[in-house]
Amino acid sequence: MRDLKSELMTGRMAETALEHARTGRTPVEARPASTVILLRDAPAGAAGMAGGPEVYLLRRQRTMAFAAGMTVFPGGRVDPADSAIAGSWSGPPPEDFAARLGCSAELAAAYVAAAVRETFEESGVLLAGPSSETVVGDTTGADWEADRVALEAGQLTFADFLQRRGLLLRADLLRAWAHWITPEFEPKRYDTAFFVAALPAGQLTRDVTSESDQVAWVRPGDAVAAVDAGETLMLPPTYLCCRDLTQYDDVAAVLAGAGDREIRTIMPTVRIDGDQAYLETT
Repeated sequence: MRDLKSELMTGRMAETALEHARTGRTPVEARPASTVILLRDAPAGAAGMAGGPEVYLLRRQRTMAFAAGMTVFPGGRVDPADSAIAGSWSGPPPEDFAARLGCSAELAAAYVAAAVRETFEESGVLLAGPSSETVVGDTTGADWEADRVALEAGQLTFADFLQRRGLLLRADLLRAWAHWITPEFEPKRYDTAFFVAALPAGQLTRDVTSESDQVAWVRPGDAVAAVDAGETLMLPPTYLCCRDLTQYDDVAAVLAGAGDREIRTIMPTVRIDGDQAYLETT
C-alpha cells in the first residue's frame, strides 16, 4: 500500500512542480468543485455472503487538461448558477454542510448543488425527487438525456432544470466526506468538497460523459490494489478515499460513518530534493 505522506513525483506532475519551485510562479486561485463517491452494495458472493460496497469510477480522457488518464469519482467545478437552487432544496440546511466542510453556508449550498448536478451529468444518476421522501426512478429516457446534455453544455442551469421538472434536490442523500485543495504548483487548481451517496433504487449508471473513456463499479480494496500494482492512476484524494472505504462492510455503514469523520482541509505540499520533487500530505 502506498505511503502518501511523501511520494516521489514523476512525469508531467514532477516537471510542473520543479518548474514552479524554480520560477516562484504565483499560484492560481483554487476554484470550488465537488466530487461524489457514488456507492452501491456488490452482489452477494458465495454462500450468500455480502459483497461489500462498490464505488463508481471513471477514467478521464488522456487529452484532458486536468488529471488526464486518472481514475476519478464523478465531479467537476462549481458553476455560478449552482448557488441559485434554494427554492428546490430539501434536507439538512446548507449550514450543516458548511460546519462539516469549514466554509460559508452559501458556498456549501453551491458545493451540494454542483455535486448533484455533476453526478447527473457524468453518470446519469440524479439525487433529486418530486418530494422530500421520493427520488426519481429511471433516468435513461430520451427526455432525460436531452436535459443532461444541455446541463453538460451549459445551455441549461441546474436551478431551471429542477424547477421545470418540479424536483427537489435531496441534500439528505449526501454526506460530507473530505475536503481537498489542489497543490499550488498545478496550473489548474480546485478547492474540492467530497461527498458520499448511495445509488438510488431504480436508477442505473450510464457511460455518458465525453470526459471519460472508461467507467466501472469497483470494490474500494480492488481499486487500491490496482493503484499499488501500477495498473491504475489516481490522484492522492481519490486513492485515500478508496482506502478509507475498505473498512466498511456495506453502503449503510459508510453513510452512517460519514458523520463521525473528522474533515480537515488538506492541501498537499511539495518538497524539492535536488532534481526530484516529492508530494507531501500531512
